[in-house]
Amino acid sequence: MREENCIFCKIAAGEIPSATLYEDDDFRVILDVSPASKGHALILPKEHYRNLYELDDGLASKALVLAKKMIVRLKDVLGCDGYNIVQNNEEAAGQTVFHFHMHMIPRYQGDKVGIGWHMGELKEKDKEEILNSVK
Repeated sequence: MREENCIFCKIAAGEIPSATLYEDDDFRVILDVSPASKGHALILPKEHYRNLYELDDGLASKALVLAKKMIVRLKDVLGCDGYNIVQNNEEAAGQTVFHFHMHMIPRYQGDKVGIGWHMGELKEKDKEEILNSVK
């Protein structure tokens, strides 16, 4: 199902032109118009899902397999040194377009792409609380 005012639904459907790298029945892969680095691409499902929480398990599996397929092909084409696969869920995590998508960001030695966090410490209390809650 599409959402009428979703820009990624329109791009995935081909209603808005994009630099399409790959397309199948479920996904369109496009170059990001605001890239973090040369070759930054997005995997967009053709159906609308707000985020990973709503995404069907089968489609989630296909998205990761597709990401692998694309970065294997693009790594040599771009001559990059590595890749980040980034997927944000909800505003607090950096999601700005509320249509599930995965970023494939080529990394080049010495680039200034800012993906990271400050390393913390797993506290015993937190560990026990989390382990006891998920069992």
